[in-house]
Amino acid sequence: MYSQIDSNRRKSWLLIFIFIGLLTAAGWIYGYVLSDAGPSALIIALCISLGMTLISWYAGDKIALSTTGAQELTQRNQFPTLWNVVENLAITAGIPRPRIYIIEDESPNAFATGRDPVHASVAVTTGLLRRLEKVELEGVLAHELGHVKNMDIRLMMLVIVLVGTLTIMGDYFLHFGLGRRRDKEQGGPIILIGIAFMVLAPLIGQLIKLAISRKREYLADASGALLTRYPEGLARALEKIRDTAIPMQRTSSATNHLWISEPQAQGGFSQKISALFSTHPPINERIIKLRQM
Repeated sequence: MYSQIDSNRRKSWLLIFIFIGLLTAAGWIYGYVLSDAGPSALIIALCISLGMTLISWYAGDKIALSTTGAQELTQRNQFPTLWNVVENLAITAGIPRPRIYIIEDESPNAFATGRDPVHASVAVTTGLLRRLEKVELEGVLAHELGHVKNMDIRLMMLVIVLVGTLTIMGDYFLHFGLGRRRDKEQGGPIILIGIAFMVLAPLIGQLIKLAISRKREYLADASGALLTRYPEGLARALEKIRDTAIPMQRTSSATNHLWISEPQAQGGFSQKISALFSTHPPINERIIKLRQM
């Protein structure tokens, strides 16, 4: 279990370093292809992305909760089992008890949000509460508190800044840069490679973001299993979530990575292509890993 956690952390940070390298390369190519852009284009893109991220940083959890119609629990007697499980797990994890929210939805699902443990919230659907036994519910909530303790929301904010920067640079280049690029006689092949790179960089960045999201799900699974000392509880919960297969009524692609399981129905991709563009690893692989711990 500990080796699984260490492996997931290493792979997540490796992807982050690759991401930063990609962004640096994009900035250099941008400055080379556009004769008068220099490093200013990268700085402008970073400023815009950071501005958007500050809004998400301080209000992102409220936005995510409001878009799902979540209602906060204010009294223990409303859902005493849920309240007690969250409280006990938070004490075990050594973090403040997060705010608890209920979402009226038949799809069994849950998510955590908040920029740090002090400002964290956890939300579960009524469908999840109706279908899971207590030990399974503990597994799901331990997974979500794993996200909170591992600062996954903070890490994904960094990733979103990088993806946003690449996307803004790519859009600006396509709309305004091509008409002002260097003369093709001055390093024509390099310019063509640069154009191709700037077009593909946002897509590559998005794929890296999804890969990081999938690694963080594995990490939260392992952290949750370590917290409860019972991986089978989460494995059984994931089996029930998989077999129910009811899509969420209110969600969006912007918040897909928050949920414990993919909240939207998959399209007509093949299994490998679908997994490549998913925010979550295949649920069967997660179950197998949990039962190997």
